[in-house]
Amino acid sequence: MPNIDKTTFIAAAVAGFFATQALAISLGEFEYQNSCSQCHGTSGKGDGPVTDFLSGAAPSDLTMLQQNNGGVFPVNAVYTLIDGSMTEGVHGTRDMPMWGNRYRARTLDSPDYAFSPEATEAYVRTRILSLIEYLSTIQAE
Repeated sequence: MPNIDKTTFIAAAVAGFFATQALAISLGEFEYQNSCSQCHGTSGKGDGPVTDFLSGAAPSDLTMLQQNNGGVFPVNAVYTLIDGSMTEGVHGTRDMPMWGNRYRARTLDSPDYAFSPEATEAYVRTRILSLIEYLSTIQAE
């Protein structure tokens, strides 16, 4: 592989993903289906197929985030919750996985590329922000 900057590689990989998925689904929708729909359901209402097996609180209705925040989509709150940096007291128990840590672990598991800290954080931000963008499109009127 040619010697290219790792951050440039990450940006190119993400752009390539978007290009190939443009006709199918967005990165955010893909991320939702892959990481969230099992608990929150395909519609986002908290009725996923594994909810009967969860021991903690029921998954949130993600279609109500904007309505429950005075009509404004709570980007920062959703970001910190997904990332795992939101304190436990605000969310209750930490039943939801800390996806930011899982995304970071994916870069460490990559045998072919040594991700710099900057590239790792760019990868994590891209995944989370894409997911947030998708969530903003499924909000109840």
